[in-house]
Amino acid sequence: MSTEAVLVERDGAIVTVTLNRPDRRNALDSATIARLSEVFTELSNGASLDPLATRAVILTGAGDKAFAAGADIAELRALDPRAAEALSSAAARLAQVMADAPYVVIAAVNGAALGGGCELALIADFIYASDRAMLGFPEVGLGVIPGFGGTQRLPRRIGLGPARELIYSGAIVDAARARELGLVNRVVPHADLIERVREVAQTIAARGPLAVAEAKRVVTEGLERDLSSGLALESERFGALFASEDAHEGLAAFLEKRPPVFKGR
Repeated sequence: MSTEAVLVERDGAIVTVTLNRPDRRNALDSATIARLSEVFTELSNGASLDPLATRAVILTGAGDKAFAAGADIAELRALDPRAAEALSSAAARLAQVMADAPYVVIAAVNGAALGGGCELALIADFIYASDRAMLGFPEVGLGVIPGFGGTQRLPRRIGLGPARELIYSGAIVDAARARELGLVNRVVPHADLIERVREVAQTIAARGPLAVAEAKRVVTEGLERDLSSGLALESERFGALFASEDAHEGLAAFLEKRPPVFKGR
């Protein structure tokens, strides 16, 4: 078994990134966060050179028990305030790399996603969960708060009231309840999780790469704007895509009743 904390496997334009610390339930220590930042940066740099290179990334955990059971508590216990803030800032930098990536990131939550693990899943564009998954933010039970973006991303994902309840109580919910709350997009049988996520990734990979990248950018940036400004951004980027070969190819293919052949330009 590989001793690498993060495994990267490519299948054409789809890349699977696996947290590989099953003996620690894939807990997120500072080295793992740093390695994830390196991996996603490398994938983004490659996609910038060739938009067809990486179209979707599946983020999951090794083993059957955990996606990521949280931050590494042993490491957290040794931190002073400055080091704890630095760890949180490192997670924020990882989140920015993932948000800025021109490809879609899908979290395949195959088990426990708690604390920092659930926050990592929230950074992804969307989440599919195994029916065995458990999700939550138990940090207040440890005397701290979510520090990997949970206090900001969870309310934006599920609304203020439900987010407050989960964070303030430290409650852990099963996959079905997470789906009801809107925390995850879909719950699938455990044995089928990766296959189902791969099907979604393949569907996305067949779409126009420039269009998917722009859609991600506009949705992400639009959340930080008022509606009028967001709509103006959408109009601007909608118009800009008409200068691309891909837009002309996609429209022509539709009229000619054939599959489009996108080139990423």
